[in-house]
Amino acid sequence: MRKLKVFNFLTLNGYYKGPDDDISWNNHDHEENEHAKKGLYADNILLFGRVTYEMMAGFWPTSQALQQMPEIAKGMNSAEKIVFSSTLKNPQWEHTSVIGKDIVSAIRAMKQSAGKDLTILGSGSIISQFADAELIDEFELMINPVALGSGTSFLHNIKNTLSLQLITTRVLKNGCIVLNYQPK
Repeated sequence: MRKLKVFNFLTLNGYYKGPDDDISWNNHDHEENEHAKKGLYADNILLFGRVTYEMMAGFWPTSQALQQMPEIAKGMNSAEKIVFSSTLKNPQWEHTSVIGKDIVSAIRAMKQSAGKDLTILGSGSIISQFADAELIDEFELMINPVALGSGTSFLHNIKNTLSLQLITTRVLKNGCIVLNYQPK
């Protein structure tokens, strides 16, 4: 059985994106990049909502990404990717497929089959849907030492109570804290 993991970075006050979907507040230093590389080495299938997918697809295949973070760019570009969208028909980023309907049933079935584990990067709306359906096996949250005046709260659309158990913590030198939780 496959596992479904979430990785997201947050502000101290619980936003995963700021006004106008801004994420420039997230620390991208050497230590955080090493953490990201380690996550990519897990060789999971990467899952995205359309908005996050378009942002990622607009950066990782570029020469800028290959110059700034070559190992991460290589991993992101070679990874198998699934984007959840009813409007995106022909994804241009290599190794990408689209699921357009009943995403909860699609992931439930995928989790029951053999194969690579699944990791959601960003994509708050699908995280909320999968959390409500009790499909997420682990939440990895990188808390940045910054607070924003406004933004979009993590898990902002969940309908059910989500009780979690802390399983690991890690403090990065840049002040970020990585917290791993599993549902109780």
